[in-house]
This record gives sequence, C-alpha cells and structure tokens, in this order.
Amino acid sequence: MYSLGTRQIDYIREYATRYNTVEIDSTFYGTPRQSTVDGWRERTPEAFLFAAKAPQLITHQKFLENCEKDLAEFLKVMEKLGPRLGPVVFQFPYYSKKYNVREDDFLARLKPFVKALPKDDGHQFVIEVRNKAWLRAPLCELLTEHGIALALIDHPWMHTCNQLMKIDGIFTGPFAYIRLLGDRYAIEKITTTWGEHVIDRKPDLARWAPVMKSILSQRLNVFGYINSHYSGYAPGDVDTLYELLGEGK
Repeated sequence: MYSLGTRQIDYIREYATRYNTVEIDSTFYGTPRQSTVDGWRERTPEAFLFAAKAPQLITHQKFLENCEKDLAEFLKVMEKLGPRLGPVVFQFPYYSKKYNVREDDFLARLKPFVKALPKDDGHQFVIEVRNKAWLRAPLCELLTEHGIALALIDHPWMHTCNQLMKIDGIFTGPFAYIRLLGDRYAIEKITTTWGEHVIDRKPDLARWAPVMKSILSQRLNVFGYINSHYSGYAPGDVDTLYELLGEGK
C-alpha cells in the first residue's frame, strides 16, 4: 500500500492522502504518549479524522467502574488532535459467553457510565457490543437518550447487515458507525501478511453498500472501517466499497 521507502513514522501521512479517516486500534492497549498524538496531528490534514478505541482498562479490566480518572486522562491526550478527533469507541467483549455477564448486569454498569460522559465539548462516542441478543430496546433507548452511536458490526457472532436494519431504533446517535471486522480466527489460518485478498468478500460488501447509501439518504454521516481480517487486505476492501458506493478514492 505504501510507497517503497516510506518510513513507518510517515505511514499516516501517506495514508491520509488516500483516505479521510482511520480507526486507531493501538489506543485499546493503553493511552498513547502525547508525542505520538502530536505526530498524528502534524502529519495529517485538518479535515482528516481519527476514530479511537478507548483503552481496555476501562471496558474490560475495570468494566466501567472506578475509571473516571482513566477516561479523563485518555480524553485529555486525545483532545490534542483538535478537530481531527472523531468518535471514541468503547468496545466490549462477548460478555455472556466468555465473561458470564448478563444483559441486565451490563446495562446496570453502562447506564451511569454513559450518563457521566462529557456532553458539551464536542466529543462523539460509540458503544460496541458483541452479543446480538442485546441489540434491542433497552440498549438502543439508553444510547439514544444520551446521543451515543451503537456500532454496527460485521462479525460471525452478529446479525447480518439486512437483519440489523430491521431492528427498531438501531440508529441511536447523530451518526452511524460501521465496523466490518470479519472472522479473525478463520482468516489467520490462511494469512498473517495482510497484503492481498485471501477471501472474496465483494458479495458481502455489495450487501453493505446499499445499506450505507440508505443511511446517508437519512442525512446521517457514516464512519466506516474495515479490518484486515475481513478479507486479508483492508485497503483493497475499502477501494472496492468506494466503487460500489460510486465514490472515487
């Protein structure tokens, strides 16, 4: 994807000449250094947007309790991106399967957490859950009340895009947030190089494209991201999706 000889530190600069947003995965593992965030800001145009995962310390280890200081420190650092800071994503695991957490337990912790999120400083927030049985009124209504987007994800455990569109109140925020994740375990049996397609996902992208067009027709912005585990080569999938949407690169 990158030009021959491009330094790793300049990957984001070249990426930003081709795409207009990126989702940062590294922040899931901890709050980045201020110098790192400064580098992201300095190497990208002002219109470029960074979405960022909140640290797993908040979502997994502390499970939303006693994490006010951790969240404040994370947001303080990320705010150095200025207008380049897009949505902050709180990604949760498949609690009921791996962690033995029930839906009501999750909602009981989520409710005070989202209520306390900063509302008047331009932040945008996203909640991602990986239990399709929880994508129903209690969760959707809570997020809608606080203007927080529910992530729509393409994942083996979750609903298809057409099934998602049939859920009442699925658009809970002022924008839509879509993550095409794929099957990590299945694709890592085939490749770990991420430089070429190893599974043809164009038919699946062709199902997502009209969904995205429908969302856009409702005058909602769409933040869309594709994981390398989707087909083995995320940039190629993005370009295919652009073609299906009738957009240029």
